[in-house]
Amino acid sequence: MTTEPVTGGMAGWKTALAAGLLGALIGGGAVAWGSRQSVRDYLLENPEILPEAMDRLREREAAKAVAGNREALETPFAGAWAGAADADVVLVEFFDYACGFCRKSNDDIDRLLREDPKLKVVWREWPVLGPDSEAAARASLAAARAGRFKQFYDRLFAAGRPTPEALARARSAIGLSGDIPIAEADRELSRNFQLARNLEATGTPTFVVGDQILQGAVGYEALREAVREARERKS
Repeated sequence: MTTEPVTGGMAGWKTALAAGLLGALIGGGAVAWGSRQSVRDYLLENPEILPEAMDRLREREAAKAVAGNREALETPFAGAWAGAADADVVLVEFFDYACGFCRKSNDDIDRLLREDPKLKVVWREWPVLGPDSEAAARASLAAARAGRFKQFYDRLFAAGRPTPEALARARSAIGLSGDIPIAEADRELSRNFQLARNLEATGTPTFVVGDQILQGAVGYEALREAVREARERKS
């Protein structure tokens, strides 16, 4: 058995990668003109296009990941959603009750819901910050099943860290006395962890809007712009 050598070694690999990035930038997925040497020369003369090409490539990969998981992402667990039932845009948030950046984003989400009557927000439990986070997520799923998700969500975040004491107070405040079956909670949490892996999410909060994945507390303006772009693509 024989194999063909990789032309150019590491230099050839870098040139091929650059060609792929340039293909992503110009929209064809492959370079339609010239040779590798032409591509290399062009990139050396115009290195400023590489960050743009990388961004374009990341956007395309994100769109593919979202498209392949959209139904699962946008289908809420019981009552873990707010906004318009007939929404034209769905914003999905992966969150953790122990995440300060999630707490920081809550006002932005509430503002979007107040201002946009055609927006739907779906919350997905992703307890990545320890046992208190997981206990809070399980109670939150019970609140969603009981139709009291948003009340529980707002109260527990307002309390600060989801300590056992804060969790007990939040449950009591909304009259949540029971839990959902452990197996049902396990299935939902496992589903959310798998969805986060599919999206290559790196932490909480992670937002999905249209074909975009936004990582971190990106702020009201970035979220509003993502909603606008998602709506524009549908029109």
